[in-house]
Amino acid sequence: MPGGRSRPAYGHRCEGDEERGQPQRERGPGPLRATADRVARAHGVQVRTVAGDLLDPDVIQRIRGESADLDVGTFIYNAGANAYGSEFVEGDLAAFQKVIDLNITRQLELTRHFGARLKKRGKDAVVLIGSLSGYVGHEGISIYAAAKAFERIFAEGLWVELRPHGVHVLHPVLGVTRTPAMERLGLRMDLPGLDVADPGNVAEEILTLLGNGPVQVVGGNEERVRGSCGPDRARLVTEVAEGMRAMSPP
Repeated sequence: MPGGRSRPAYGHRCEGDEERGQPQRERGPGPLRATADRVARAHGVQVRTVAGDLLDPDVIQRIRGESADLDVGTFIYNAGANAYGSEFVEGDLAAFQKVIDLNITRQLELTRHFGARLKKRGKDAVVLIGSLSGYVGHEGISIYAAAKAFERIFAEGLWVELRPHGVHVLHPVLGVTRTPAMERLGLRMDLPGLDVADPGNVAEEILTLLGNGPVQVVGGNEERVRGSCGPDRARLVTEVAEGMRAMSPP
């Protein structure tokens, strides 16, 4: 179920046949349908879409229903995003809950559903897209960062559980990726020393790593991850906060 940072790119790199489905998430039915049409024309496959808001509990049942007759071979959850940013003690708890629901609750619901099907099938893969944000606490997006840390540890446990049944689990860790959503935020992606990944390249790299779980850092961000895992947390968190401020629009 591609969505989030690189959603159209995954569709163009996931091929199948008339008996296979690739659920996707786009922002609105128009872009979703356009992406589906491009993928269908490029690869000669059928693409079935479900337009809806993942924060709406009813959409989960719709996805289950629409995919019930499909031989889904790879489940990709790339719908995580920071829908609300604020200092925690000043923020809206209901809005923070939506960040948790999108990044954790819906992911768990859909992963359990499709993961059970893949376990019974005895092969294929679950991909839970991660972020460098999950390695260090972040100013203004502390809930989102914590959710991505949860996701990484969850993926590792799921990898151990499903590996004996022939199902791969991969948590690719992405850094800054040049997507329309990032550009709409006005983030400065031209800063010296900042590695900005191309969505298509990221998608292709992830698909080559499906059997190499549980966690893989993609987009050339290995050194950044190593630098985020040291014992001096005060220094690391402060450096990340300063870097994020530099990226933010004036």
